[in-house]
Amino acid sequence: MKQLILASQSPRRKMLLQQIGVPFSVFPSDIKEPINMDMSPDRIVIDLSEKKAEQVCGKLERGSKNSHIVLAADTVVVLDGIVMGKPNNPEEAFGMLEALSGRWHEVVTGVTLIDVESAKKMTHAEKTRVKIRRLSKQTIQQYINSGEPFDKAGAYGIQGLGALLVEKLQGCYYNVVGLPLYRVSVMLNDMGFKIL
Repeated sequence: MKQLILASQSPRRKMLLQQIGVPFSVFPSDIKEPINMDMSPDRIVIDLSEKKAEQVCGKLERGSKNSHIVLAADTVVVLDGIVMGKPNNPEEAFGMLEALSGRWHEVVTGVTLIDVESAKKMTHAEKTRVKIRRLSKQTIQQYINSGEPFDKAGAYGIQGLGALLVEKLQGCYYNVVGLPLYRVSVMLNDMGFKIL
């Protein structure tokens, strides 16, 4: 029986896997996440998710009784071709939210799966379009004061208070939370890890 390893400490990714009843263990990578602006958004998130998965694979024992599949992901927000990661301070969060106000943007998540025994690797970049409603400076400041923006790409989280900032979306909702569940289930199935 293959065992799934989540290469992330993200509470949102853990919550999403728990939501669909997938048994998994957490073995976070400690890869730093600098954004290489010379790459496309798709390539950025795939590259980072690959590095995370490969690092964790390198720490797992091969030839154990149970084979492992490592799952890693990375998410960015893209506005007018400019990649937004996580804000480092309230000023950065304010600038990101002000730029997103009243506009459509893309949320791009790169997913990598690696079967530790066979070294089979699969990658995918999922895109969802999101429109943020028009935000007053007061609304932006109140949201920042909630503390929610600071560990999230683009400075908002759709699964929390940030849901009130999102006017509409096109594509996978779960991708915006941090893990495109349908696509991950298809990839896991192709790796021999059946969910349904």
